[in-house]
Amino acid sequence: MSFNESCIQGAVSQAQHLNMSTRVATYSPAYTLVPTYECFNRCSYCNFRADPGKSPWLTLAEAEVQLRSLQNQGIIEILILSGEVHPQSDRRSSWLQHIYALCELALSLGFLPHTNAGPLSFDEMARLKTVNVSMGLMVEQITPNLLQTVHRHAPGKQPALRLQQLEQAGELCIPFTTGLLLGLGETEVDRCDTLEAIAQLHQRWGHIQEVILQPYSPGQTEAWLGAAFSPKQLLDTITIARRILPADIALQIPPNLVPQSQLIACLEAGASDLGGIGLRDEVNPDYLHPIDAELAKLLTAADWKLMPRLPIYPQYDHWLSTDLRSAVENWRGKIGGRG
Repeated sequence: MSFNESCIQGAVSQAQHLNMSTRVATYSPAYTLVPTYECFNRCSYCNFRADPGKSPWLTLAEAEVQLRSLQNQGIIEILILSGEVHPQSDRRSSWLQHIYALCELALSLGFLPHTNAGPLSFDEMARLKTVNVSMGLMVEQITPNLLQTVHRHAPGKQPALRLQQLEQAGELCIPFTTGLLLGLGETEVDRCDTLEAIAQLHQRWGHIQEVILQPYSPGQTEAWLGAAFSPKQLLDTITIARRILPADIALQIPPNLVPQSQLIACLEAGASDLGGIGLRDEVNPDYLHPIDAELAKLLTAADWKLMPRLPIYPQYDHWLSTDLRSAVENWRGKIGGRG
């Protein structure tokens, strides 16, 4: 039995035995499908992208083989994580249709899709909403200074474009995940400004379910090779974020990018979610996910309970179509109504 499956089967009994002093940290049992690694942006810290035309697109047949192998393994979320085809490319519509088809496939096999495919138009988001229970896009940082450095060759990282995506998600009633990439050369003031911008959009639309605080972690294939964001800075940023963001937004930290010795301190500082945990972190492939029982054991020793959740938080279920809501309710029944 897999760790994810074990956690899900034990969720109901765990919930029944939680006492008032035990804190809960959530995670999403997840698997990532990559439609293509090709991307017209060239962020200098990226360990994910391939040049346009240099990454074969994942076929539906290949995806089906992967997904069928995951059935009955405790996986709930299928993260559709794609490189970006240029908005003016004659392949853009085919790319979006392919992502749509992958989401349909995931749903048909009993999974819950969550798509993160870079900035999308309003119409593209509206189309994908029909086959996703939630969607996401990292804001990263809203300071324009990074357009002169790590984002110099990444037109998709224009701050206004990223914030527009969050605005559109609110207008469309899409449960949304966003976040900050920490350590790109931004200042503490820049980080506060980015958090404030997210908070303001949430106060308007109420659609941001979680904010990821992702510390920059050097990889082997990037061009930049900057210094890693320090654990002390991460703790400080969590404290600041918890003060700035509304209380109904969960703070997420990726456990594969945080030293285990600091993980509990991050939770104590205000983080409450460990994100999607699966076989591979496609964005940070040099950092393995802690997918075995040691993560649950670490938390239990500090009076924290690791609990699975869905890629949509319960307060947003009513935003879904009837078919999507039925799929979500089925999973909520399996994990005891939590998450």
